[in-house]
Amino acid sequence: MLKDGIPLGRVFGISVRLHYSWFIIFAVVIWSLAADYFPAVYPGWPLWTAISAGVITSLLFFASLLAHELTHSLVAQRHGIPVRSITLFLFGGVSQISEEPREARTEFTIAIVGPLMSLCLGVGFWALWFFLPPELDVLAAISFWLGWINLALAIFNMVPGFPLDGGRVLRAVIWWRTRDLNKATRLASNIGRGVGYLTMAGGAWIGFHGDWSGGLWIALIGWYLAVTASSSNRYSEMQHAFEGHSVSEVVSDCIAVPPDLNVERLVNEYIVPTGRRCFTVVREGVTVGLVSLQEVKGVLRDMRARVLVSQIMKPLDKLKGVSPADDLSTAMNILTQENISQVPVMVDDRMVGMVTREGLAAYLKLHDRKGA
Repeated sequence: MLKDGIPLGRVFGISVRLHYSWFIIFAVVIWSLAADYFPAVYPGWPLWTAISAGVITSLLFFASLLAHELTHSLVAQRHGIPVRSITLFLFGGVSQISEEPREARTEFTIAIVGPLMSLCLGVGFWALWFFLPPELDVLAAISFWLGWINLALAIFNMVPGFPLDGGRVLRAVIWWRTRDLNKATRLASNIGRGVGYLTMAGGAWIGFHGDWSGGLWIALIGWYLAVTASSSNRYSEMQHAFEGHSVSEVVSDCIAVPPDLNVERLVNEYIVPTGRRCFTVVREGVTVGLVSLQEVKGVLRDMRARVLVSQIMKPLDKLKGVSPADDLSTAMNILTQENISQVPVMVDDRMVGMVTREGLAAYLKLHDRKGA
């Protein structure tokens, strides 16, 4: 989901993106500040002042979130862990870190620096508010709000529920004590689900006592925490199941199609009869790309007879691949990070098959059945 969005550029070599859901919270923050907070604290302000202060405060608030996530990402990079991107979205920000830390100490360091950055920002904004002269009341109001919101973020993120930073700190401590990352992830995720359910219950209680908008927002945050904690635990279980197993165990064959085939024939003669979602594009015996259902869906129905497979395929040299000897977790990571349904299996620049999400799911189901 968070792969999509608006690219804002790169900071320290890390791609920064703005998910479309960000505009919702951006508008909500501006509205709450301009219509409620600032008029209550500074009743003498004209409306345009409150709105302007709300816009500036909201932008600086998300700059603070970006600084928080950048701190995580830069420390991860310092420890040799690749960081794909940072995405700002409805519930804040998330760093797309490509792999798990290799040591509990590294996990602890990466997790703790984010709240520390928010703490420093909160103290810094409050110091600015304290020393500003009375005539700069707009700057003072902005600084005060940013001070307490950053301190609140630091405290909230240290709640010991995975995937919050506090949950990651807890996982690092359990990992260090047990020497078992999977056990640590499972325990931290269960606590994270518990925190999520409690937050949802708290939101419902607040809503039933009159503050329905605040209660709904808190309940949504709790729901997000519960869902992400569950998915993180499942992802860890999958990685554990794939340990020691190679891509060669799940590689599937490919159905080849010519590049001059139009999309309408691709649908009628290949996709519908076979039920396959992805096909290799082969020109004179050489695989040149892949075409999947995702690309087909991007072609208007009345244009399919005029659009060729070669025009919508993904060139093979633009795709990440794996070798038959690679660990299955490597293929799973690529599928997850790239948000794709298949990854080519390559031998000496020659494609020999594919690993698909369906294939991994079937393998995992078989693994669970054997372990039962």
